[in-house]
Amino acid sequence: MSDDQIVILAHEKFPDRAKTALGVMRYGDQDVRAVLDRDRAGDRVSDHVPDIPDAPIVESFEDAYAAADGDVDALYIGIAPIGGGFDESWRSDVEAAIEAGCDVVSGLHYFLNEDEELAALAAEHGVDLVDVREPDDDLTVATGASGDVDADVVCTVGTDCSVGKMTASLEIVAAARERGIDAAFVPTGQTGIMIAGWGNPIDRVVADFAAGAVEEMLVAVGDDHDLLVVEGQGSIVHPAYSAVTCGILHGSMADGLVLCHAADREVIHGYESFSLPPLSDYVDLYEGLAAPVREASVVAGALNTKDVDDDAAAADAVAEFGDEAGVPAADPVRDGADRIVDGIVDAGLGEGAATAEGGAAGE
Repeated sequence: MSDDQIVILAHEKFPDRAKTALGVMRYGDQDVRAVLDRDRAGDRVSDHVPDIPDAPIVESFEDAYAAADGDVDALYIGIAPIGGGFDESWRSDVEAAIEAGCDVVSGLHYFLNEDEELAALAAEHGVDLVDVREPDDDLTVATGASGDVDADVVCTVGTDCSVGKMTASLEIVAAARERGIDAAFVPTGQTGIMIAGWGNPIDRVVADFAAGAVEEMLVAVGDDHDLLVVEGQGSIVHPAYSAVTCGILHGSMADGLVLCHAADREVIHGYESFSLPPLSDYVDLYEGLAAPVREASVVAGALNTKDVDDDAAAADAVAEFGDEAGVPAADPVRDGADRIVDGIVDAGLGEGAATAEGGAAGE
């Protein structure tokens, strides 16, 4: 999936409700030639998001293909709606991409390869339908092997879904590598897998195998790095997604946790009748849940302040968040993740053969 020339489908959702699109555009190696959003056709990405590579926003795949002079390798589905369904209004764009000889990469729970019409069309045109959320066939239960890997393990955990756990994980890895710490990102969701090109989609794995799927990834790479940053999912208090949160927490057997939160979030996203507990409660909840498998402390916090316009107000929010959680905190996008890495290093994690003061950087 790396280095492709791609078009991203984000109809009626760009940018605020197109988390997958934004993640790939900000962190992926792909060259985004255009974004599909029929509501914003004629705009440019830079009109809405200033800190990612610019591209035109167009109405249809045909328009995108023309704008890119036919230099397109794949169409990415850049939306991850609750439930992961396929909107039939997208079908014409997916079919147009296939007919143009482009692969289609999807992180939906709806598998494109199980859609008889799309699968037949893809076979006819010799292209691949890549269902990122399709788990490996040979996953099994956890054995506790995550506790034996050489690397220290940090897991991002959230107060809610969609608070920036993947973003925080990637920014922590980048900041750690800048310090000479050999850090690696462990992707557990569809967007992270699209960015990294590998991983297990934990929210699609059979519940008994969720911890084992995390363990399988850690065992595969854990002896090659000094620090692994495992991408968290959902929240332990989420009425729908708490199971995947627990599976990742126990499967990773993390040594440290980074608590992620969105500024001013007071209720659960998409489940607004459920209020969020006080931030300090989350520290006890996550540490208490981790302890029977492996004791882990919350060592730092990541606050998503994208909806806070004023820099001073954002800084105040970060300071308040850090005080309430009792850990060093930062907005990893606005401020960088150095202060979060400080918390990780101060907890004695991630230094290994390299130290925070020097050493070989990353992969």
